[in-house]
Amino acid sequence: QVELVESGGGLVEPGSDLRLSCVASGNIFAIAEMGWYRQAPGRERELVATIAPRGTSTNYADAIKGRFTISRDDAKNTAYLQMTALKPEDTADYFCDMFVGHVNVQLKRWDDYWGRGTRVTVSS
Repeated sequence: QVELVESGGGLVEPGSDLRLSCVASGNIFAIAEMGWYRQAPGRERELVATIAPRGTSTNYADAIKGRFTISRDDAKNTAYLQMTALKPEDTADYFCDMFVGHVNVQLKRWDDYWGRGTRVTVSS
């Protein structure tokens, strides 16, 4: 009943910027923590950044700290990841994750949802 869809990935040159978006849809009444993760070819999925409800706090992986910024728009059920000064090692599939409060058969419940990912390739 809840779907997360990422967008904004693409092929860019080193030093470029990209902004990823993740929109949640469904019978949603609230979203708690939102997060971005990435998985490079042949590697395990890793945390990129998380943001608490209402944006009260954020957390970043050391590898991207100072270059990426996570934000959210609760009115739009959307998470963003602003990526600057991209490096070839940032090449990966980027996934969003949200802990979503939704109504299912007239019952309120909370579940964790993942999007299918958007690919970012940084190459000259």
